[in-house]
Amino acid sequence: MKSHAKVVVIGGGVVGCSVLFHLARHGWTDVVLLERDELTSGSTWHAAGGMHTINGDPNVAKLQKYTISLYKEIEELSGQATGVHLTGGVLLAATEARLDWLRGVVSKGRYLGIDLEVISAKEAAELMPLIDPSQFVGAVRNKEDGHLDPSGVTHAYAKAARKLGAEVERFTKVEDIVRRPDGLWRVITNKGDIIAEHVVNAGGLWAREVGRMVGLELPVLAMEHMYLITEDMPEVADWNKKTGTEIIHAVDFDGELYLRQERGGMLMGTYEKANKVWSEFSTPWNFGHELLEPDIDRIAPSLEVGFRHFPAFQKTGIKQIINGPFTFAPDGNPLVGPVRGLPGFWVACGVMAGFSQGGGVGLALSNWMIEDDPGADIWAMDVARYGDWATMAYTNAKVRENYSRRFSIRFPNEELPAGRPLKTTPLYDTLAAKGAQWGVSYGLEVPLWYAPDGVKDEFSWRRSTDFDHVAKEVASVRNGVGLSEISNFAKYKVTGEGAAAWLDRILACKLPKRGRMTLAPMLKEDGKLIGDFTLANIDDAEWFIAGSGIAEQYHMRWFEAHLPKDGSVRIEALGQKLTGLAIAGPKARAVLAKVTRADVSSAAFPFMAVARMDIGMAPCLVGRVSYTGDLGYEIWVAPEYQRAAYQTLLAAGEEFSIGLFGSRALNALRLEKNYGSWAREYRPIYGAVEAGLDRFVAYGKDADFIGKQAALAERKQGGKLRLRAFLVEADADVIGDEAIWHDGVVRGWVTSGGFAHNSKTSVAMGYVLKEIADRPDGFEIEILGKRHKARVQAAPLFDANFERMRG
Repeated sequence: MKSHAKVVVIGGGVVGCSVLFHLARHGWTDVVLLERDELTSGSTWHAAGGMHTINGDPNVAKLQKYTISLYKEIEELSGQATGVHLTGGVLLAATEARLDWLRGVVSKGRYLGIDLEVISAKEAAELMPLIDPSQFVGAVRNKEDGHLDPSGVTHAYAKAARKLGAEVERFTKVEDIVRRPDGLWRVITNKGDIIAEHVVNAGGLWAREVGRMVGLELPVLAMEHMYLITEDMPEVADWNKKTGTEIIHAVDFDGELYLRQERGGMLMGTYEKANKVWSEFSTPWNFGHELLEPDIDRIAPSLEVGFRHFPAFQKTGIKQIINGPFTFAPDGNPLVGPVRGLPGFWVACGVMAGFSQGGGVGLALSNWMIEDDPGADIWAMDVARYGDWATMAYTNAKVRENYSRRFSIRFPNEELPAGRPLKTTPLYDTLAAKGAQWGVSYGLEVPLWYAPDGVKDEFSWRRSTDFDHVAKEVASVRNGVGLSEISNFAKYKVTGEGAAAWLDRILACKLPKRGRMTLAPMLKEDGKLIGDFTLANIDDAEWFIAGSGIAEQYHMRWFEAHLPKDGSVRIEALGQKLTGLAIAGPKARAVLAKVTRADVSSAAFPFMAVARMDIGMAPCLVGRVSYTGDLGYEIWVAPEYQRAAYQTLLAAGEEFSIGLFGSRALNALRLEKNYGSWAREYRPIYGAVEAGLDRFVAYGKDADFIGKQAALAERKQGGKLRLRAFLVEADADVIGDEAIWHDGVVRGWVTSGGFAHNSKTSVAMGYVLKEIADRPDGFEIEILGKRHKARVQAAPLFDANFERMRG
């Protein structure tokens, strides 16, 4: 075994072998994979081997499509058969609500290039003969589903990697990992040490244990997962003989089942409600090619549905029940990427769907390591989406919930209860008593809307019980003054003698003068957006940044990676050390003037001003800015003073009929201003020109900010896309990822939207090709399987001249 390597990959399952292959294919051949046992030991060897392109996040779906397309290449390069069977499949709906969801999947597939088609239950039964069509209301046909040989694929990755110069060391157990003073990693094994620049934790079932070696507690948990294999079935033999093809895959969402042919019989797996955690706190190192004891009673309710939906199963015997552990993250997506605070340490774990996602994970991680960029938007898989609030107990609760709901509908207005409430602000109980209905953002409870007694969300793809109440919240802002809790924003404090110069390089904006704020795009080297913030110059010695709360860890990782090494700049993520309130509406200034001695007139405290001032007795930082697009103020206050500031503002606003509003009303308000949001309109696949943020990019400033040359090039050639707002003629609102049609062809996609109550119209925001972005007509947006007329709304619906906001 070599003593030095550029990269050590830990774990010889499908994910680790994919990472090794992709690194070698990119030209990094000084790489070695360490496996404590044989390749595939752990979860890989007993996987059902299904593969599919469908995913809730379109960017993950693209990587899944790449993974499936990769198998031919690695088979040819390695000479190892992968056992790929591209049978196609059907996704079945037993209810109209499920069929509505599937129609949305088809719409998403249109712009992703995934060939999907809505078909009847009868047509599904003609394709998959075991179905009882009377049990279903419809289905979707997917031509890219299939299955493979898990062992064959894993060995194909490994053999292809070795042919490219990589090395694989089996029966080599990693016992510890130590960071050396020079920044290199010392990987201690039972066969000696390896010194490496990079370490990849692809430990699978042992990812937690590998993480703990470097002081990291990863939010992953293994669950027992069962599938059964039947004896040979005459229905299968008849179909094979009649058509010369295998029986295609089927996913029965309402039965929580997936099915495919296995030799002369069928394989049926289930994500049962009565799930069971495996090895809750630590994974035994001596576990390998073992299976767990089957528990058919636990999956019996799902099997009963399966036998009803697929009657042929009632007449056949069960040959084998496979029960083995698979790891999951709290939301079911993988954990991929560099770990903040551990330079050179990477993770690729929690990849439950390894044969759908393993290739994409390997590609993204190798790109990231070599090019300093994953080459795709993988936010849904980025390990930085979790912070230290994702504890072991939280992970346990959320993984169990996610497992039990893996095939359940998640409605756009549905909030899942497990692991909550966890993080709360001092106003949580106060706002709950006011009827707050809660969502969660980066672990923090956030008020979505305020319900009268006896009213709660009824989950739906269409408008629900919150509709009229959110409209009232919007009216309170537009007609008078509204108050909201905004602690879910990320807050950062930047200090040090080098702070201004550093900010000038890392942010693309012109730095604001003392006592002023500005909108601040942050770009990658390729000119694409990696962040959008509000930057405030408090007093030239201290700078304040506010941004998306869900991206706090993501952005801190970027900030810290670009800090000067001389210690001249310090940045701190304030988290809940600083809480927030906001007031907005035409009466907002009148309310603020009643509670502070500071002069808040427009002349003394203009738009984008920032200053410290007391709100009643509470010391606060106040900025004149509002995501509502109205006259408004953001008020930042230490948590011990938040209640006092809230009570003071509420009391002062009584004479103006002040009302509380939540994030759903805020969404309706920002849509009227064509304001985008991080992780929807602003993501690292879009440039500033494409996103409409180029007016905030200081192309001419002296500082050579990150991404400047690429941004200038995009400005010159114009990019490919344009973000636009559309008014939609529909009785249901977009939720994101719907197809945008123009003249009968899909030419873009929706990023977000909703109903703009003040303007009484449905709004969608999305990207289209720049060549058609300003055409007046010809647009349609596909919602729940129907195309609805849409027109571009170039000017904001509300306060297009910015008179209210700036007045």
